[in-house]
Amino acid sequence: MTILGPGGAALVKLMGDTPRGPRREGVFALWLTLRVAEDLLLTPPQADRAVKRRVAALERRLSSLSLPAPLRRALVTALAELNEPRREKAGQVLQLLVAPAREALGGDAADVLSRAARSAAQRGATLS
Repeated sequence: MTILGPGGAALVKLMGDTPRGPRREGVFALWLTLRVAEDLLLTPPQADRAVKRRVAALERRLSSLSLPAPLRRALVTALAELNEPRREKAGQVLQLLVAPAREALGGDAADVLSRAARSAAQRGATLS
């Protein structure tokens, strides 16, 4: 059973409010990425091998989605960053997605992601 954090819950709500199509799939992609990034902050930390498997599964799932181009490019970079699992990367990965999310999906998605990035960066710094 997964408990959604505030960022995850906000993205799920936004997904429900967004009509079907590339924008909704973009919000879904952000939600999936947020979950993997936040897992870097788990205590005790997951094994590197487990994280790499999750990132590979995320990459496979994202490849089947119809995403706006700016978001697709940013997710490729985010996946590369997630392949080097370190707690302090969680906030950085989410922060890299804020501007493309704003451009492709609008201010609501970008604001949720920005708050999640700040929270992850603070938690990552505290846990390190």
